Amino acid sequence: MHLNADSIIKFETDLKARGELIVEELFMSFYSTQVLTVALAFAVVSCNSIANSGDGVLAAENLPIAESPLAPVKGEKTAVFAGGCFWGVEAVFEHTKGVIDVKSGYAGGDAKSANYDDVSGGSTAHAEAVIVTYDPSQITYEKLLLVFFSVAHDPTELNRQGPDTGPQYRSAIFYANEEEKKIADSFIAAIDKSKALSKPVVTKLEPLEKFYDAEKYHQDYLKRNPTQPYIVAHDLPKLEDLKTRFPELYVKK
Repeated sequence: MHLNADSIIKFETDLKARGELIVEELFMSFYSTQVLTVALAFAVVSCNSIANSGDGVLAAENLPIAESPLAPVKGEKTAVFAGGCFWGVEAVFEHTKGVIDVKSGYAGGDAKSANYDDVSGGSTAHAEAVIVTYDPSQITYEKLLLVFFSVAHDPTELNRQGPDTGPQYRSAIFYANEEEKKIADSFIAAIDKSKALSKPVVTKLEPLEKFYDAEKYHQDYLKRNPTQPYIVAHDLPKLEDLKTRFPELYVKK
């Protein structure tokens, strides 16, 4: 059979594509196993959190400080938290009762360098953060702190969260007013006094100057990429923790 140039090119292209498909299938089969192993391991080691301390100090019905009353009427307030990579923190709050909206972004630095490339270098003073818009008639600021400290991240890790290192991954609460600062400060003091953790809380309290939305591709990242390896290993377990530990606060979406 005579093959012209076009036929040869098509044949080589098809062969290459089939070869790449086989390699990809083998890789994904192997990688899925590895990811599952990592995810299970992470689910075990992530038990080093307040909610799993064994004494119930941060059970939803037993906050470490007095809880403010719910607002009498529906409304909107915002709170800004930083707890490592914003993908997982965003997802946790998106599934929290009373939360209206969550956006990933940057806080603690200036507008010029508020972008992922610069912030990732760790020298811009920003932290990867989320801004949580919530209805104070449905959930209190104290309950948001409960979720932040017990599920969304590990508040005892200094300038890192899991595999992510640098001050851009620091644990921080960016308070908008003195009331938020007072509540957060009291919450942290109560946690440390309770000895619920083997190490002290290192969460910083920083005044909120400005919150900058992250790039569009970072928004709703877990929702759009539920099988991404990082998400599977580090963030899906957080959602499971929220659902298991605080079912009364978990909202399926």
